[in-house]
Amino acid sequence: MGIPKSTSIQLTAVLFTLLAVLWTEAHAGTDLALNWKPEPEFGGFYEAQAKKYYQNQGLSLEILPGGAGQPVAQMVASKKVMFGISSAEEVVLARGIGAKIVAIFAVYQNDPQGFMVRSERNIHSLKELFQSKGTIALQKGLPFTEWLEKKYAPTQAQIVPYTGGITQFLKDQSFSQQCFVTSEPLAAKRSNVTPKTFLVSESGYNPYLTVVIVHEDTLKEHMDLVKKFIAATQQGWSSYINNPKETNTLMQKLNSSMSLADFDEAAKIQRPFIETAETKTHALGAMNADRWNVLQSQLKELKLVASLSNPNTFFFSPTK
Repeated sequence: MGIPKSTSIQLTAVLFTLLAVLWTEAHAGTDLALNWKPEPEFGGFYEAQAKKYYQNQGLSLEILPGGAGQPVAQMVASKKVMFGISSAEEVVLARGIGAKIVAIFAVYQNDPQGFMVRSERNIHSLKELFQSKGTIALQKGLPFTEWLEKKYAPTQAQIVPYTGGITQFLKDQSFSQQCFVTSEPLAAKRSNVTPKTFLVSESGYNPYLTVVIVHEDTLKEHMDLVKKFIAATQQGWSSYINNPKETNTLMQKLNSSMSLADFDEAAKIQRPFIETAETKTHALGAMNADRWNVLQSQLKELKLVASLSNPNTFFFSPTK
């Protein structure tokens, strides 16, 4: 017997609070906490810092690299850091259990998460992948994997836990796995295996990703500071997507596990996920209520949130 959804939500709320308490007070201040190591998905922030765009706005910002399990949303919710990197999903879920976090900037307008398959299999879509024989490695319990399993049921593929890496993908032609299109497919190509990638957004599930969040109180009490942060961040991303080489070199020194060639290739691949028709009309990082409303409706359909909220409460825009 599984854990009831209501109990699961209560346990999540308790864990959320405990993780926040465990985070040290030492990082309180005007910090940006990342949820992973320095990589191209954070390039615009490092660009803005290196080129003193934050400093020109009167901000002294420290970027705090993260790692697996970094409780960034909890850190922001408990005011241990001022800014943090999260996702649209996490904002909706966290607010559903009372966390007062708000999104202010979305790097990825379209979700770069997907699934990669061996090109030899001649698979043409996510639906075909899930409804064909073979093995799919995915991380259970994530909203997007729950959405896919529900949408493409009944699945013919064998679902196994995703444990990271691409070793099995290289060995087994029938093996497919979740991926970040700027990461695992590049590693496969380096090993002379050609992957074919299908984006999760193909299924209609397309949340904003690499989203900067703040506490509601920060918006109320430091609105000017938040607007300056957004302006400098937009400037940083505009500069980075046009010429990422200098900042890639800087980040590669901070994260030597990724080659400079992969930094450059990932930066090129991610650009259309960051710069879209909407950002060209509005601004880099812009968000809209319709997208948030679709997302919360999908999470409610998955029974991950109990009720719908005003979508405007999830995000802040200087122009809305």
